[in-house]
Amino acid sequence: MVNSSKNLSAEKRDQLISEMRKEEQQRQSGYREQALKLFPHVCGRCGRDFEGQKIRELTVHHIDHNHDNNPPNGSNWELLCIYCHDHEHTRGVQEDRTEGGSNGEQEQDTLSHSPFASLAKQLKQTP
Repeated sequence: MVNSSKNLSAEKRDQLISEMRKEEQQRQSGYREQALKLFPHVCGRCGRDFEGQKIRELTVHHIDHNHDNNPPNGSNWELLCIYCHDHEHTRGVQEDRTEGGSNGEQEQDTLSHSPFASLAKQLKQTP
């Protein structure tokens, strides 16, 4: 009985190792691993260099924003640090906020309270 339980755990261990190897191969064939092999480990925007454990801060940005467009030559990818990548994806949102509506007029502020709204008036009244 003891031998069969040891064999079972050895079989389970072998199965887990096999699954882990398959997952590793899938990750290696993923676009992030391909991009890390193709390009130098430098952010394409700020120029920071990444080595060792810091490489986890380097992300793959899809230039055309289509995550299904992954050519093997990497022509749709660029390596960006997490900060530049975040900025890239919020850039359009920020431009929409500052440019106003489609007719060029500024949109109404969404804040219901502005703490400095009457600051200029109060400064003028101060003796």
